[in-house]
Amino acid sequence: MLFGEAFDKVARVVGLGYPGGPKVDKLAQEGIANIELPKTHFDNLDFSFSGIKTAVINLHHKMPDVNPANLCASFQKTVTEILMENIQKAVKQTGIKTISLAGGVSSNSYIRKEFLKLEERGMKIYMPDLKLCTDNAAMIASAGYYQYIAGKRDGLDLNAIPNLKL
Repeated sequence: MLFGEAFDKVARVVGLGYPGGPKVDKLAQEGIANIELPKTHFDNLDFSFSGIKTAVINLHHKMPDVNPANLCASFQKTVTEILMENIQKAVKQTGIKTISLAGGVSSNSYIRKEFLKLEERGMKIYMPDLKLCTDNAAMIASAGYYQYIAGKRDGLDLNAIPNLKL
């Protein structure tokens, strides 16, 4: 998903550097989510964060004195709302009540807190320990595990396949 890339872009714009996820999360904890940012909505379960990234860039350029902590908090809240809205649509469409949160952005404290609220609605949430939430490590390890128990082995000449279907 482009979720992590959106955090990296916002961090760069605000001057936090890379990797952006942990830095946006940390600064957002000092701010107030008081800036309205746009949400892109689709009839299906697609995501797009280009509009919100552009809005953050434009806001930062037009108003260089905007509070970076408030901007990060507002961005974080808005993208999490987009994610949660799509999860609610997916649950309604499929009836699935088990959600797994993984990848680098899953270490974000705000996202984790919002995901745990889904348990109050009868959903089962799985999240790896924070130490496993860097650069999709838990998802990649899980995919590798299932390939391994299925008997699939690759040689040392294996090349990365960025669009691999799991």
